[in-house]
Order: sequence, then C-alpha cells, then structure tokens
Amino acid sequence: MADLCLAVKKEYFEQIKSGEKRDEFRLCNDYWNKRIIGKDFDTVTITLGYPTKDDEERRIVFDWDGCFITKIRHKQFDNELHEVFAISLRGKRR
Repeated sequence: MADLCLAVKKEYFEQIKSGEKRDEFRLCNDYWNKRIIGKDFDTVTITLGYPTKDDEERRIVFDWDGCFITKIRHKQFDNELHEVFAISLRGKRR
C-alpha cells in the first residue's frame, strides 16, 4: 500500500481537519516531481509536523483522489505565481 505523506504547519492542518482546505499544494520542482509523477498511491497522510508513529491526533488519512498541476499565488511561495501539484484531499477520510 503506497502512502503519500505530507507534513504541514498547524494553520493548514486545522483547515484540512475542518474540511475548509480541500487541496494541499507542493511546488513542481525536481524534489516533488520524483515523488509524485508516475507514482500510484492508495492514501494521502497529512501530518501536523513530524509526529511519532503512535500520535494519531496529528495525522489525517485520506483515500488517494489524485492530483493535477495548476498555477497559484500563495504566501508560502513568496506571493509569486508558481506551478504546483494540487493534491486532492477529497477522498474518503479514514
């Protein structure tokens, strides 16, 4: 079972947990291209920082619902327009 694990800051973790944030973004760069392009995932795990394995309060697991490439402007990316992977968090929550 392949899992894409994404660590996020508290602000974004809380937005994802409440359902307000439905996509997580990662820059289209060599690092993320190697981890996403051509891969087949079963789940996406969002973590608040880097929790220990037994810390379930800091993990949210979704069934993989795909991703697409788009362009966004965001404070995390210096408010510049960047091409990003938009990773869907719309799959069934586990």
